[in-house]
Amino acid sequence: MRVGELARRTGTTIRALRYYESVGLVVPRRLGNGYREYDPIAVRLVAQIRELTALGLSVEETRPFVESIAAGADEADVCAAALATYRGTVTALQERIGKLTAQRDALNARLDAAASHLVPAARSPLGTDPHDLIGRLLPALHFYATDGRPVDLSTLGPGRSVIFVYPLTGRPGLDLPNSLLEVTGALRDTEQPAWFRDHHAELRTAGADRVYGLSAQSTGYQRELVHRLRLPYPLIPDPRLTLAATLGLPTFTAGDMTLYERLTLIVADDVIEHVFHPIRYPAAHALDVMRWLTKKRMNRTRRTERPRP
Repeated sequence: MRVGELARRTGTTIRALRYYESVGLVVPRRLGNGYREYDPIAVRLVAQIRELTALGLSVEETRPFVESIAAGADEADVCAAALATYRGTVTALQERIGKLTAQRDALNARLDAAASHLVPAARSPLGTDPHDLIGRLLPALHFYATDGRPVDLSTLGPGRSVIFVYPLTGRPGLDLPNSLLEVTGALRDTEQPAWFRDHHAELRTAGADRVYGLSAQSTGYQRELVHRLRLPYPLIPDPRLTLAATLGLPTFTAGDMTLYERLTLIVADDVIEHVFHPIRYPAAHALDVMRWLTKKRMNRTRRTERPRP
């Protein structure tokens, strides 16, 4: 078979096959016209090289395996002949794991030391009582949500939108320093987004046409959270705190980080209809939102059912 056919059948590149030829592992015959012609066994040879290099062996370390196959040895003979190579690779991997573990422990020690010097959190409200926002239009601020869609806060659409604003979340195994997570108002885990996830259908039934979460964390951080928790609603990244600057939403600082305080906006036809602040029990907050939406829906139903005089 020609080199292109071998590359297609083994899922490799012609460049890689040229390299295997240059080191004497998979050598074709030369035809009179100069073309390379590979024997059918070349498929097994290339597959063996790719399999072993994926396990951490170098191309050169695959030589005893490849030569055994080329010589017609069965699988048992190949394994026996290359036992030393297997052991050497395992030993090298164990050494790498030991070095990486030591690096991780050293970084954790530095992280703990740095966390102990963090300045205690300080509220930095921007001059507006959140409840004074009721009746105001949302500003024309443009974001890209975690689902990739553009969001203009001034045109969310008809009906009611729930925007819950939260400080931050941590990733499993990559949490922020404890001294920062224990700051009043910071979210130590994911209970609030998870609660909105678990009761998303009830919120929609209660009258929420759409739900958003918003924080100062980056798009990548939020996308990981959406994927990990399988959130049915998008998150909005606002790392520059543009909504806080425009509406005067309260924030707080911890070390060199500025984060949003928790609050929730209920927006009806692009007008702020209600503000939840402060939020003392994040895990149960979505229940308060659901009760408020249900009450508004029931009041609207009573008005429409009231008989005319």
